[in-house]
Amino acid sequence: MPPPERVIPDRRAENEDREAEREIREAASRPDPVREARRERRGFADREDAGERLAAALSSLSLDPPIVVLAVPRGGLEIGAEVARRLDAPLDVVIPRKVGAPGNPELGLGAVAEGVRVLDERLIRALDVGPGYLEQEIARQEDEIRRRTSAYRGDLPATPIHGATAVVVDDGVATGGTATAALRWARRAGAKSVVFAVPVAPVDAARRLETEADRVVVLLTPQRFFAVGQWYGSFPQVSDERVVELLRAGRRGAG
Repeated sequence: MPPPERVIPDRRAENEDREAEREIREAASRPDPVREARRERRGFADREDAGERLAAALSSLSLDPPIVVLAVPRGGLEIGAEVARRLDAPLDVVIPRKVGAPGNPELGLGAVAEGVRVLDERLIRALDVGPGYLEQEIARQEDEIRRRTSAYRGDLPATPIHGATAVVVDDGVATGGTATAALRWARRAGAKSVVFAVPVAPVDAARRLETEADRVVVLLTPQRFFAVGQWYGSFPQVSDERVVELLRAGRRGAG
């Protein structure tokens, strides 16, 4: 009589279930900057919320008048509008632009503002970027600055900066390149004091900007920083039309 066949149980489904459970546990334990920020009450609901909280921090500093709030478009205008309202100060724009690398415009070789160039010479040498490309890219960004300045201000004159406390605001900072260009522009325009204020920035960027501004105000400096938008519950794009609306309202409300 032949021996009974050995029945080998099929464990594949069981193994797949265990693997799925393991992946779920790992996903649940993986750090999420937004979830952590909200749990610790450190994130922002939206730019209006961030602007109100940043304005409250700035209003406690007894800044020396006159004060001018300079917002970096586009997202910085929604922050700047709240700050200008709380400080009873005029709202204007400062428009820095990133100088993009060849074939990779998101990689910044530096930044420019009107009459200001901030270049990463070490990166330029490492990438072997020629002077012809660099000058062409800078000229292109300077043209865009002029176009945006005209589009945003329209018939509004530039707010005088000379002798004022310039408060440069944005909705956040990643590397600090464009922020540096904006701060140097404000100082070049004759501001007696330059303050940089944002809701969120990585620690290293905030420290670098302390060498550019007389005072830096950052509400949140997370150790795990991936992108500015991750620290906002709502972070939609801001249109040019919204920038113009906020800028004109900021001029009417000042004083």
